[in-house]
Amino acid sequence: METCGCHKTKERTEEEYKRLINRLNRVEGQIRGIRGMVERSAYCPDILAQVAAANAALNAFAKELLSEHIRTCVTRDIREGKDETVEELLCTLQKLMK
Repeated sequence: METCGCHKTKERTEEEYKRLINRLNRVEGQIRGIRGMVERSAYCPDILAQVAAANAALNAFAKELLSEHIRTCVTRDIREGKDETVEELLCTLQKLMK
C-alpha cells in the first residue's frame, strides 16, 4: 500500500513480523557483543570472527525479507500488471550484491 508518491509500506503478518524482529534482535546483540570486545581490548581475530558472524546473521535477515517480498509484493504486483515492480526488484538485488 502506498502512503504517498514516494514511500511504500507493507503490512506484515504477526508471524513474519516476529521472525524479522527476532533476527534483528540477534544481530543487535551480536553488535553489542562486538562493541564489548573492542572495549575489553579483545584480540583482533576474535573480534573479526564475531563480525563475520554478525554479517552472516544480517545476510540471513536480508534473505528472509527478500524472499517474503518476492512471495507477496512482487507476485501481487506482477499479477496486477505493474511491470515497474520487476525493475524495482532488479535495482534492489543490485544493491544487495554490492
